[in-house]
Amino acid sequence: MSLRAKLLAAQAPLALVLLLLGGVSLRTLSDLGRSSQRILQDNYRSVLAAQRMMDALQRIDSAAFFSAAGRADKAQTQGPSSVRAFEEELAVQENNITEPPEANATQELRRLWDDYRSKYDRFRTLEREEEARRVYFAVMEPAFLRVKQAAQRILEINQDAMVEKSDQAHRIGERNRSLLLFSTICALAVGIFASVSLTRRALRPLQKLSLAVQRIGEGDLDARARLRGKDEIAEVGRELDVMADRLREYRNSSLGELLQAQQASQAAIDSLPDPVLVLSIEGEVLNVNQAAETVLQVSGSGDPLARMPAEVRDAVEKVRAHVVGGKGAYAPRGLEEAVRVRADGGDRALLPRATPLYSEQGGVVGATIVLQDVTRLLRFDELKNDLVATVAHEFRTPLTSLRMAIHILVEGTVGSINDRQADLLQAAREDCERLQGIVEDLLDLSRILAGKVEVSLTPLSAKSVADAAVAAKVEVAREAGVDLEETLAEPVLPVLVDPERIGLVFENLISNAIRHSPKGGRIEVRAEPDRERVRFEVRDQGPGVPPEYRHRIFEKFFRVPGTKGEGIGLGLYISREIVLAHGGEMGVEVGGGDGTRFWFTLRVPGQSPSIEV
Repeated sequence: MSLRAKLLAAQAPLALVLLLLGGVSLRTLSDLGRSSQRILQDNYRSVLAAQRMMDALQRIDSAAFFSAAGRADKAQTQGPSSVRAFEEELAVQENNITEPPEANATQELRRLWDDYRSKYDRFRTLEREEEARRVYFAVMEPAFLRVKQAAQRILEINQDAMVEKSDQAHRIGERNRSLLLFSTICALAVGIFASVSLTRRALRPLQKLSLAVQRIGEGDLDARARLRGKDEIAEVGRELDVMADRLREYRNSSLGELLQAQQASQAAIDSLPDPVLVLSIEGEVLNVNQAAETVLQVSGSGDPLARMPAEVRDAVEKVRAHVVGGKGAYAPRGLEEAVRVRADGGDRALLPRATPLYSEQGGVVGATIVLQDVTRLLRFDELKNDLVATVAHEFRTPLTSLRMAIHILVEGTVGSINDRQADLLQAAREDCERLQGIVEDLLDLSRILAGKVEVSLTPLSAKSVADAAVAAKVEVAREAGVDLEETLAEPVLPVLVDPERIGLVFENLISNAIRHSPKGGRIEVRAEPDRERVRFEVRDQGPGVPPEYRHRIFEKFFRVPGTKGEGIGLGLYISREIVLAHGGEMGVEVGGGDGTRFWFTLRVPGQSPSIEV
């Protein structure tokens, strides 16, 4: 039997349950329908006949009263038709006797009606009004009341019967509902039990197959399913056994090659001079090279990370979390991320970087961390910074003298000059100012690199900060043919700021915006609340920063190739360091066709500085 046939057979009990429940439901509905039909057939017509007889009798009595009152014309119009109506309904009642007391009540009604009708016929022959009035009250009215009471009796008998049959129908419904509920529970229990039993029996080979697959996946190539039968599961089991035989043969034949490849890879990472750690996704050490064992005192046994210096352990954990978090390879942003360790031969600076290890399915299963030895690079960087600071200081004094000399000549203090000489001196003066700006940037850079960036924070309104920035550059913008505007979003909050330092930040950002904006363009200086901070923006309508250079825009000495302007690429780096010293953040956003939008945040008084991770 095939697997499909077995599964269909397992569902057969549920189908039988559905058929059984359908039969019980049909019987219940049929019983309820018959109960309602009995009420309509047996009693409703008698109730209707009794009500109509009482209405006709009332009209006959009204006709008799009209005769006694001297209104023979109205009595003649109403009486005969009402008598015929009463006779017709009484005949219907006599043919629809369904209840035991109803027969005697109908016979009594017939007797009283015949008596009333004979008296009514004699009453109609009376000609004197006084005689008719006396007979009506003495004879006709008592007879009318007796007939009416008899008709009321028939109405009550049938109404009581309808109530009784309705209660009986309700009891039948309750009984059938209980029967249906009981049948449903029993049928479902039996059906589910039978289906589960048959399904379990049909799928029992699948459990054996699953266990065999699990053991083979764990590396036990001696595990076999050994299923009997001719269904699909048995066929899969036989194919699995064949696959396990071939895998075992392949392992026996390629084990030596695998060991040789492992030894070659280990020799390759051991040849690297920098420490290398291979960690699992849980942080366990899978492999290390000789440099890691020597420099970090790490081995693959016990708890190797616990013996590492705390700074190195934290750096390793940081890059491991980056990689296993699905963020890709980790590359350091600069030499400032290097950590120092004490080793044989002196202190070393190690810069961590990491790449993910992937499984065959493409998931991250670990990380390879290389701690690059950047000790010499850091030393060269320190020498370069010392050289920059020395050159800047040495340039400052002669440059100041040169600027003063050119200023004296331009002002004519030592004698008059012609127009040609004035143009040359003006060009020299502008070059001196540019060199002065470069020297100031180099001095700021040396202070930043020495960790001497100090800010004197004062609470000021965000409006006053933006006003000062716009006022300082509005004339320069007007001369360049650019509109410089200011926008403040409510509420206007105070910020903790060093006005001189933040003025330098705005100077760099607005100057860049003016330099790269077309004539007739618009530059917007904007301030708006940003949660617990105030966000300042400088937006321009220039060509924007190419995507391939955006991540480097804040690096030292970096300038986008092909851009116009002065300077040596330190303005944005210095601006970012000043903002960070304020406890804020700085970034750049570029929209399609919208130019460039540089932004930075400053703290509101009472808020803690941001911590960049």
